[in-house]
Amino acid sequence: MLTLDIGTRLKIGNEVEVEVSQIGKNCHSGCAIYKQIGDCVMPKEGIFAKVLKGGKIKVGDPIMIIKNNKFAIITLSDKCSKGIREDKSGIIIKEYLQKKGFICKYYEIIPDEREILKEKLLKFSEDVDLIITTGGTGLSPRDITPDVTLEIIDREVIGIAEAIRYEGLKKTPMAMLSRAVAGIKGECLIINLPGSPKAVVESLDIISKVIPHAIEKIKGSDKECGVWIQD
Repeated sequence: MLTLDIGTRLKIGNEVEVEVSQIGKNCHSGCAIYKQIGDCVMPKEGIFAKVLKGGKIKVGDPIMIIKNNKFAIITLSDKCSKGIREDKSGIIIKEYLQKKGFICKYYEIIPDEREILKEKLLKFSEDVDLIITTGGTGLSPRDITPDVTLEIIDREVIGIAEAIRYEGLKKTPMAMLSRAVAGIKGECLIINLPGSPKAVVESLDIISKVIPHAIEKIKGSDKECGVWIQD
């Protein structure tokens, strides 16, 4: 249990569901546990969780890990990486996906540099199910996100980027200037999103329903694709 990530969901018995919120806790001197056994297990073995679904549990009930997809966020911005500007888009992505049950494993802000982005994409793709990048998808000389993504992916998933641009064009003609791409590296789905916080939310609203199914298919699931995913 101590190897669980923060955000991991557990099912206890037949009813109760909890989400791991903290692992380990500093022991306050003279706590009840220490007085009873002469040592405190909280820093080493303490696991804390918030209740997502209440119910009755009893000694001996099985505890099962509910599958949660892990994701990484990479924000590309020279200004954000220098602390000149707040990374609002990265925070939005993190909160949005966590509400959908995803676990954030990595969140990094980097400058618009090819080699740094390439290194992060290759590293994270070996450890997470989904990488979302934000920023660097336009026409400026330092907008290199799509180029590096295309360099490292094994297969492109054209429809994801097309759907985002199609819906974006309904709101602004500037959407046609996006060069964002999506693709697969190993068993990881990589999606480029714009840098604008508003555009990030709109993009996630468009694609969030299909992401879990896409990840299942990438990992070899034989689940049918023809059934529409309901809320």
